[in-house]
Amino acid sequence: MPVREVTPHELARALEAPEAERPVILDVRNPDEVKFVSLPGSLHVPMHELPARLDEVREVATRPVVVLCHHGTRSYQAAAFLDSVGIPAASLRGGIEAWAVDVDPRMRRY
Repeated sequence: MPVREVTPHELARALEAPEAERPVILDVRNPDEVKFVSLPGSLHVPMHELPARLDEVREVATRPVVVLCHHGTRSYQAAAFLDSVGIPAASLRGGIEAWAVDVDPRMRRY
């Protein structure tokens, strides 16, 4: 089954919801990427650490989980992994790059 994807605009609208309904943004990029630019309030779990930190993700998965990376490839793989272990997740289509282009053009890009 394909991984569910959300567009940057869909995520932006979802983040306007009351806090209890907002999705959890799971950032699976490497630490140096997150230092350069990130979405406020994101949970940072580098992709290679995800299997070891599943309990941490499960704790926040009471709300929808949207996974992001730079361009969307790692987030798609991470969302597929989370789905396979029973944690429903969606991937941010185009990653933080698409977010910067489509939602916040003032955001730093790399």
